[in-house]
Amino acid sequence: MLEQIKKEICDIGDRIYKKGFATGNDGNISYRLNENEVVCTPTMISKGFMTPDDLCIVTMNGEQIAGKRKMTSEIKLHLTLMKELPEVKSVVHCHPPYATAFGIARELIPLGVMPEIEVQLGEVPIVHYAIPGSQELADTILPIAHKSRVCVLANHGTLSWGDTVEHAYWWTEMLDGYCRLLMLAHNLGNVGYFSRQDIQDLLELKKRWNLTDPRTSLEGIDIGDNDVFRDLWEKAGFGHRAFVPPGTKSNGLGNAVDIDAMTDIIAEKVAKKLKEK
Repeated sequence: MLEQIKKEICDIGDRIYKKGFATGNDGNISYRLNENEVVCTPTMISKGFMTPDDLCIVTMNGEQIAGKRKMTSEIKLHLTLMKELPEVKSVVHCHPPYATAFGIARELIPLGVMPEIEVQLGEVPIVHYAIPGSQELADTILPIAHKSRVCVLANHGTLSWGDTVEHAYWWTEMLDGYCRLLMLAHNLGNVGYFSRQDIQDLLELKKRWNLTDPRTSLEGIDIGDNDVFRDLWEKAGFGHRAFVPPGTKSNGLGNAVDIDAMTDIIAEKVAKKLKEK
């Protein structure tokens, strides 16, 4: 089993490298072998040129017990998530360019655009910046771990997790593909959004397929307005700047805005200017 897992990690590392998700020695991958042992990628190596012999084995306490190379400097991020979610077997961290760009811009990833994303990913959180490799960074994942399976790390990259290395990687690739399409549509001049009823229908579809979504169990949230993680992103100053879904009540600073009231104010000022002429 160990050799097969090592091969899978190297294969995913190769895919990450070829997709441009990890330049230089960026990125790291892990897999939990049992209650106390995790195999992970080493630090200071291109993910596209790893061999099974390059990989390390660490304990759940972060002690390296096997491997000729030094373990990844981001191991705390992986282990903290695995401790919080015992069902998680694999964690993938890398820097996919389009998703990472949203984290650099502190731009919330809009909902209600593609059915596959609504069903497979739902709302994707962005967590606030912390020093790479620190426990502080690892702890930023805890508030969102049970409500998602992929997140954007502000000014850093992405983190995704799952029951296999392949599945953990899937969510990163899907997210980056989605962010790329958002940017292309935005460049064309328009992003078409689903109605709230369209989103509700997709949530019902997820329920029939036994797929969980926090939007179905939380009261008082807007299913199309990035409300699931609102407390976190408002404190960190994330918001809608480039992508503003219809009816969104948040500006680029994360402050609440009454769209109707703002429209009335603008109309009143325009009418006043016209009278002055």
